[in-house]
Amino acid sequence: MAKFLQAVTDGILGGAVYALMAAGLTLIFGVMDIINIAQGVLVVLAAYLSYVLSVHLHIDPLLGLLITVPAMFVLGVAIEWAFMRRLRGRERTAMSLLVSYAVAVIIEGALYQAFGSTPVGYLPRYAVASVHVLGFYLPYIYLIGFGLAAVAMAAIYLMLYRTKFGRSVRATMQDKVAARLIGINVDRVAALTFGIGVAVTAAGGMVFGATNTFNPDSGYDLISRLLSIVILGGLGSIAGALVAALCMVTAEEIVNIWQPTWATAVYYAALVIVLLVRPAGLLGKQEARAQ
Repeated sequence: MAKFLQAVTDGILGGAVYALMAAGLTLIFGVMDIINIAQGVLVVLAAYLSYVLSVHLHIDPLLGLLITVPAMFVLGVAIEWAFMRRLRGRERTAMSLLVSYAVAVIIEGALYQAFGSTPVGYLPRYAVASVHVLGFYLPYIYLIGFGLAAVAMAAIYLMLYRTKFGRSVRATMQDKVAARLIGINVDRVAALTFGIGVAVTAAGGMVFGATNTFNPDSGYDLISRLLSIVILGGLGSIAGALVAALCMVTAEEIVNIWQPTWATAVYYAALVIVLLVRPAGLLGKQEARAQ
């Protein structure tokens, strides 16, 4: 029973980190109908930025978020302006797969040139320490990741439902043509939303880099998991991404107790089973999206 409860705890904490990385992906799709395949390698890029700050500049990765978050936001806006804005028409979503994959390859190539293929990592003091609470060991790094996820989710919610810009975002999500007719600058909304969606990878990348060794190829495994979370939760649903991440990572941790070789398989089996019952995902809308 103790192992089971520890697995549930680890799954919740780890799931929050995946939700943090997936939130930007589902936000981008919700506003722009773009499936950003590059999200995985962007997380790895953020991890490398934290690595440089920690190892070479001796800046704590958590404090370094003051640098990496704005840097990733600017990069996201630039990617949207240079690549995604050119996508038009009904084939926009399908073409976004190819374009974002090309962006991922470009970033991956740049990372290979800068850092090579040797896996790297960094260990801030809180990455190897844990706190003992009620018989459970809670790693500080995952508590920090959980806190960052909570802050990011709350910030996105407040942005969407408590600001004028958020009303513009939601109007764009519902009907882009109508949004234009009432005076909303849809291109500006798309650019800023893409920037926000990429910016949150800075926090996810920091936690990922502090808990794993990584190289430029690490983005491929990440994007498969992030897409599974987004699809299971419901495309465009921030809350769905959070619920899906918590459920899938917790299930993986529980299975890992008895059958480690099946842990990853269960992760994707859960996706298939849920989609057979509810094709729109856990919290996805059944109706067709406005174009």
